[in-house]
Amino acid sequence: MKTIALIGNPNVGKSVLFYHLTGNYVTVSNYPGTTVEISQGMANLLGQMVTVYDTPGMYSLSPITEEEAVARQLLIDNPMDCVVHVTDAKNLPRMLPLTLELLQSGMRVILVLNMMDEVERLGVLVNRSELSRRLGIPVIAASLVQGQGVNALKREIARIIVRAGRASISHDRAAGEDPERTLLRHRQAEQLLEGVFRGGQEQLKSNWLDALTLNPLGGLVLMVLVLYVGLYLFVGRFGAGTLVELLEGTLLGQIVIPTLTQWVHAILPWAMARDLVTGEFGLLTLGFRYAFGIILPIVGTFFFVFALLEDSGYLPRLAYWADAGMERVGLNGRAVIPLTLGLGCGTMAVLVTRTLESMRERVIATFLLALAVPCSAQLGLILALLSDEPRYLLLWLGVVGGLLIVTGSLLHMLLPGERAPFFMELPPLRWPKLNAIFQKTVARMRWYFMEVIPVFIVVSIMLWLLQQTGLLGALAVRLAPLLGQMGLPPTLSTVFLYGFFRRDYGAAGLYDLYRAGEVNGGQLLVAAVVLTLFLPCLAQLAMMIRERGLFISFIISISVAVLAFAMGFAMRIVLMLPVL
Repeated sequence: MKTIALIGNPNVGKSVLFYHLTGNYVTVSNYPGTTVEISQGMANLLGQMVTVYDTPGMYSLSPITEEEAVARQLLIDNPMDCVVHVTDAKNLPRMLPLTLELLQSGMRVILVLNMMDEVERLGVLVNRSELSRRLGIPVIAASLVQGQGVNALKREIARIIVRAGRASISHDRAAGEDPERTLLRHRQAEQLLEGVFRGGQEQLKSNWLDALTLNPLGGLVLMVLVLYVGLYLFVGRFGAGTLVELLEGTLLGQIVIPTLTQWVHAILPWAMARDLVTGEFGLLTLGFRYAFGIILPIVGTFFFVFALLEDSGYLPRLAYWADAGMERVGLNGRAVIPLTLGLGCGTMAVLVTRTLESMRERVIATFLLALAVPCSAQLGLILALLSDEPRYLLLWLGVVGGLLIVTGSLLHMLLPGERAPFFMELPPLRWPKLNAIFQKTVARMRWYFMEVIPVFIVVSIMLWLLQQTGLLGALAVRLAPLLGQMGLPPTLSTVFLYGFFRRDYGAAGLYDLYRAGEVNGGQLLVAAVVLTLFLPCLAQLAMMIRERGLFISFIISISVAVLAFAMGFAMRIVLMLPVL
């Protein structure tokens, strides 16, 4: 079967094109580092089925980051019938050297000039036909977000792939390149663009909002505003408050679950079977209610806010602004991306640590994600629980944020190596398109629930089995003295057992107990801190083992558990809570 690869710098529209060609949705964002693995799909091009690969962003065939190495390895291992090089037409002088490198490697290349709508708006001039003549390859003008140029590109791909033979880069070329050859290629690109490209950087001066995002003081004010409006008000108060009360409290709690419970009791004659479905740890009353009544509205609102920030182009500017501060924990501004993604899902964030330049930075980021970055559902519930007591919310933020900084600083001192230099593509600020925002939100929610619903089912069944065998009570008895030393009641034992399987599951259990009046304000604060710092959930732990290895993951998990409980003991003393 014929194969094509989509190649290009980060944030030029490869994943948008992949969607247009294959109909498969890949998370498309206005910041670098979204695609960290190879995505594969099938496309029908004029009646011929072809395999399409969407690759991570790369600047050269000589890789610096792991995402570049992944894209390069694909070209080595899988000779392609055609390579589609997608570029940002506004920044063609910086992107054309990769086109020349692909051509010099023997690839059959189609050059796509994307974002032509922005080119026209900014007054940048590109003579597409003359550039095509000089390069000797097809050059397609496109605005992929609007779907413009896709049909022309399909026709050009179909015409090229009928030719026999495939091309891949050699291992020698992939291993590295002489800097002089790289410099020569940049000079060749400049010569090729003489009289073809006019405009460029002088046309792209930042407006006042763009300048504000990069200013130290302005960036701080904007970040606080985003956190307050996006996370606290929209996710914490609206998602975890209003929507949870509507779905879990009214729709499910008063209508759906009572009705289904009556049906189950009428259908199932066996008491144990009824208990499995509708008991204290039932599939319906616990798993279904947590997943759709509590987790769904919080995850949905968070992913909506996160998609807005991604597509606006704000996140790379946040990374630029935060670079100086990240130096304290041994990371550069690029690490803001996986750490911010961790507020959505820690599993996804650990995967995205691949975009960091060194193993040292990946280990530090993975440790911080496991320790002090709550997922969206956990964060939303904690914000909702603590919002009635602003002082407790500020204390929670101070403890978790302070521990993140202290731990990162210690890792920076202890781990050998140096902080990698910071570089990142800064895409233009754009007004996000609501259609794309909703598409992305739904796609991420679908991915999230495909991951968590099986876990929720397994957790409900395991808790039911533990309850039936008496082991749940035994575990609770063993945990009670440890919790008592932190000033927490023994009823929280099951919450910590929940948290071991899923962090959001544990937060939902805490939410239930607080509403039932079984914990007071000080106990709620201690429990919120310990659950935030507690062990990574099973899915995140599995991803850690896959990415960092079993030994490093074991060390991280043990260290995180010790820090979590030690902080709980310290907070009990500070808050003067009695030992229970």
